[in-house]
Amino acid sequence: METPVEVKPTLSASGFLDDLSSTCKMDCPNGTLLHKSEAEVPFGPEINFHQSESTLVGVHGSQSGVSRAAHHQTLRGTIYRSIRVVVFSNRFNLLMPFGPLAILVHNLTGHNGWVFALSLLGIMPLAERLGYATEQLAFYTGDTVGGLLNATFGNATELIISIYALKSGMTQVVKLSLLGSILSNMLLVLGCAFLCGGIVFHEKAQVFNKATASVNSGLLLMAVMGLFFPTALHYTHTEVHLGKSELWLSRFSSCVMLAAYTAYLFFQLRSERSPYVSVNEEEGQSGNDSNDESPDISKWESIIWLLVMTAWISILSEYLVGAIEGASTAWKIPVTFISVILLPLVGNAAEHASAIMFAMKDKLDISLGVAIGSSTQIAIFVIPFCVVLGWIMGNPMDLNFQLFETGSLFLTVLVVAFMLQEGTANYFKGIVLIFCYLIVAAGFYVHVDSSV
Repeated sequence: METPVEVKPTLSASGFLDDLSSTCKMDCPNGTLLHKSEAEVPFGPEINFHQSESTLVGVHGSQSGVSRAAHHQTLRGTIYRSIRVVVFSNRFNLLMPFGPLAILVHNLTGHNGWVFALSLLGIMPLAERLGYATEQLAFYTGDTVGGLLNATFGNATELIISIYALKSGMTQVVKLSLLGSILSNMLLVLGCAFLCGGIVFHEKAQVFNKATASVNSGLLLMAVMGLFFPTALHYTHTEVHLGKSELWLSRFSSCVMLAAYTAYLFFQLRSERSPYVSVNEEEGQSGNDSNDESPDISKWESIIWLLVMTAWISILSEYLVGAIEGASTAWKIPVTFISVILLPLVGNAAEHASAIMFAMKDKLDISLGVAIGSSTQIAIFVIPFCVVLGWIMGNPMDLNFQLFETGSLFLTVLVVAFMLQEGTANYFKGIVLIFCYLIVAAGFYVHVDSSV
């Protein structure tokens, strides 16, 4: 007579299998399992196993759910902190609503004068924040790359404006706005940087890397040469093929300048990197740098904010360009003055704010990279690119910037080259550069360009 085996209820799959194995070894030598009624087994093996499996899945599911919740909470916290640091930490950002207001006024009333003014006010805080994001990124990339990035993002607005104007056939407006960007960067932006930096550090002369300044001055003189010959060819009436030689020379010179800009990037970032270490970096390597600043946001946050600010500035700049002629009529200001003076002030707002901010922190190498580097980039990249792009689009654009405009650029490059030859900066040099810009602005106020 078989002795009934008492099966104890278990709460885990592993415990049930162990109990079942031991039972089989004692009472089932043939390897056959004992048959028992369900009444004798309060917790059957199938029920017990499924309960244990669901329990384990529930534990792992709850852990993954907690992990996902924690991840989402961390992501929300990061986004909130980043917005608070970038957007709400500066009172100057109170002007940001003027940007959407300019779009609203354009759609409702179409008053170009108000659209122009509101767009100007809306771009200013965005430009300052663009400089802030570039400064944060400079903590991870260094002064040289940081200045190059700032110049690139600052010139994105000018490039988008130029493409928009080329599509509309406004080649002369493209020329004037790009020329004004160069003049504004070299005289006003650099002058304000020298002035503000000299006031803050009035007890010493600020220094910067003369090698970088010399290279940029040489490239700017090459750009002046590229603009001078098509202009001289036009006004001396010495073209081999009337109307065609000037355009051919402009396109050939543009291709040469684009090649020079590519070589300049390689030269600056790769082959000659060690001689281009900034003064601040050299001091930091020798242990004399007491600056213990740390970034407020991460590298990827800086990149994302750079893209967002650049896109928003580009959108507002398009409304700004569309309101130029209406603002000229409403305010009775020549289109030439708006294109060369007022429009670049908006496009260069990012460079203006960044260069001043870096100069006041004794980082003149970045200020020069922003101001002079931006001018160099416009002169040997943006302008030639627009010529080639117009060639592709079927809108012929040449490098004939007229005598008055080319002469202004040539004199500006000479003045700035003399100011940079010593490798030092002070507030007096800044005042001189600002006064030179006032003279240029007055000249364009009384200058009439018949081609506009």
